[in-house]
Amino acid sequence: MADAAEMAGLWEHAVERTKSACRFAWSLIRVPSWLHYLHFHEIKRGIGLPTASLIAFILGLGCVAGALLVGLLTVKTLVDWQAIQLYRAEWLLAATAAFVAGILLKKPSGN
Repeated sequence: MADAAEMAGLWEHAVERTKSACRFAWSLIRVPSWLHYLHFHEIKRGIGLPTASLIAFILGLGCVAGALLVGLLTVKTLVDWQAIQLYRAEWLLAATAAFVAGILLKKPSGN
């Protein structure tokens, strides 16, 4: 039976081989040059909002998208149509709340 030092050496060797295989695999992947613009801090710098306001803004955009996507539901009766309009109103109300939260969380300018 192998002693502890030999087992530790085998373990370190296996870990090193796995790391090198992962590095090789990642080196084969080519990402587009424009992809760095989707990084959170790039968006934050480009829009000029603090972190909390940017998160609220993104949530608001998601709620607007939800309101638009609710319209894709199929309608068979007047009651279905009314329910969809209610869902849309709720999504838009959530978007309004998120946008207002973003405005309130924004730090005042130094002017």
